[in-house]
Amino acid sequence: MIEGIGYAALVISFVLALYGAGAAAFGAKRSRPELVESARRAMLLSWPMISVAALAIIALLVAGRYDIAYVAKVTSNAMPPYLRVTALWGGQEGSLVFWSWLMAAFASAVGLRQWDRDRDLLPWVIVVTMITLAFFLSLIIFFENPFSRIWITPEGAQTTALFQPEGALAAAPPDGQGLNPLLRHPGMIIHPPMLYLGFVSFVIPYAFAMAALVVGRSDDRWIRVTRRWTLVAWLFLGLGLILGGRWAYDVLGWGGYWGWDPVEIAAFMPWLAGTAFLHSVMVQEKKGMLKHWNMLLIILTYSLVLFGTFLTRSGVLSSVHAFAQSAIGPMFFAFIGVSFIVSLWLLLKRWGELRGVNQINSMVSRESLFLLNNFLFIMILAVLFLGVIFPLVSELFTGQTVTVGPAWYERIVGPLFAGLLLLMGVAPLSAYGSSSWRTLGRQLWQLVALSLVVPAILLITGMRSAAALLGYWLATLVAVVTLYEFWRGASARRRRHGESLPVALVKLAGRNRRRYGGFVIHLGVVLMAFGIIGIEIFQTETQGTLERGEQLTLGRYVMVYEGLTRFNTSDGREISRAELSIFKDGRSVGKLFPRSDFYFVQNQPMTIPGVRSTLEEDLYVLLVGWEPIGQDSATFKVFHNPLVNFIWLGGAIFILGTLVAAWPEREPEPVRRRTAQAQALAAGD
Repeated sequence: MIEGIGYAALVISFVLALYGAGAAAFGAKRSRPELVESARRAMLLSWPMISVAALAIIALLVAGRYDIAYVAKVTSNAMPPYLRVTALWGGQEGSLVFWSWLMAAFASAVGLRQWDRDRDLLPWVIVVTMITLAFFLSLIIFFENPFSRIWITPEGAQTTALFQPEGALAAAPPDGQGLNPLLRHPGMIIHPPMLYLGFVSFVIPYAFAMAALVVGRSDDRWIRVTRRWTLVAWLFLGLGLILGGRWAYDVLGWGGYWGWDPVEIAAFMPWLAGTAFLHSVMVQEKKGMLKHWNMLLIILTYSLVLFGTFLTRSGVLSSVHAFAQSAIGPMFFAFIGVSFIVSLWLLLKRWGELRGVNQINSMVSRESLFLLNNFLFIMILAVLFLGVIFPLVSELFTGQTVTVGPAWYERIVGPLFAGLLLLMGVAPLSAYGSSSWRTLGRQLWQLVALSLVVPAILLITGMRSAAALLGYWLATLVAVVTLYEFWRGASARRRRHGESLPVALVKLAGRNRRRYGGFVIHLGVVLMAFGIIGIEIFQTETQGTLERGEQLTLGRYVMVYEGLTRFNTSDGREISRAELSIFKDGRSVGKLFPRSDFYFVQNQPMTIPGVRSTLEEDLYVLLVGWEPIGQDSATFKVFHNPLVNFIWLGGAIFILGTLVAAWPEREPEPVRRRTAQAQALAAGD
């Protein structure tokens, strides 16, 4: 009964999406506002209908309906209720429903906004969002149905189908396979929804951009309307990447947080394109430039969102993050290709109408530096894209799958990220319009001299890595320039209004949240850069097999093996847990308990590290083997990760800065008047 209601809700949602897209396009072409309004209401109705389907899946998961194939695949009797609920996005079918539910929610939120000033864009925004939604719903209904049941054919074979095959009998296993143990970490409970929110949010600015192209609007109204959507998308995608890194660090047991896995990169690429877009739209708003480029960037971001989802769900690449092989790959690939070609065709059609009103007059003007910033982002993106598709290309032409490893990525991408840090330190001091090397140099030289103090101290204290010294200097330069900008703005406000410096700083940020939120983001990037340099260049490791009472040394740490205990748990695990006494510089600093959990139902082990964590460093210990008889011998792998916690601290500040930048602020009356005038002029054209 529940599965029937859920499936019917999906079908109705699919019909609503198709109707909404068709009615909106027809209503716009024939100047039938009543049809456009009908399409808008269909869009609003899609979210509650998909909510019914999602709630039906959750009800089946919580109830343990193992006659439903999806429930049997991702839950088991041993799983607690909260994990059964989050299993909605723990498998292919459920995650597609969750993606569609978010898409419908965002589309409905857009449909509820005031459209008085953008009535001409409404039908085409509906068309884009509803076509995207209809595509994902078609994948669910025709390929990955979460309501399919398990049947036993007359020949005794097990099959899955929504309706009962002829002669088949229903089957209800007593228990399910359970969620992949790797997905039971708190980070993985939150990580996928954050990524999905980021992916789905980027559909909205893309829809507005395509609507502007269709109706021939050449102003920047679509950018202003979707600015907050873009920041929210960027926020969620960034948060999803940070949480994914933390999950990898805690669960995958290799001492790192980023392995250049294809699916990791697939989520990173739209973030890179979105970052470039966020920087370049500021130039369009300020100077009326880069209109073609911004359209290309939002098209690229949307396409990469689809491409990342395709890689995760098609099974074309092997990854710990990816779902199994699926039949949706060809359909997904075709949709990406068609949407990309149609988007480019619309852009080329309006190319002549998108000419900028200004030109770049100086190589060191802010718009020039922003354009260089974009170039570096796209270079990084191109390298990552090439690395991801190289196995597919090599297999296509040679019959052998050849992959590229982390070292290849790091050698190429590292210098490009260094260039981005340099631009982050220089660009805030440049000006829009005309800016000279001499003017920039006068502002910069004292700050550069101050930033050199940090690498000088590191050099004196024994650091000899040229890459680390360069990286720390660039990160320090960004921090010094950013703090200088805060101090300069707050000091000017204090002199003007007689406020204390903290009050002036808070009010300054409140008056220009986008600018100063961006500066907070830069400070978060600085801390993350310190952490990345620390672990990537200075990580050390060792491995050894210890008898009870023996010790293993790594740097200033000594680890003494005290023994190992093994026990079973009520949720279907056998836990093997070692005990280590930890000493630093000869002084006891506590105990660590690295362990290995073996899940009986999945027949899968999972390594849980023991970690001694401080702001300065992590001591990261893995139990990689032990003697099953006697329990007197165990093998450990140990990592010393300097400054790794700066990555998580920087990530938190990064998110805080994005929230500040995205926080709603009232648009000044003169700006509203200019926007209305520009809109009227564009409509007159």
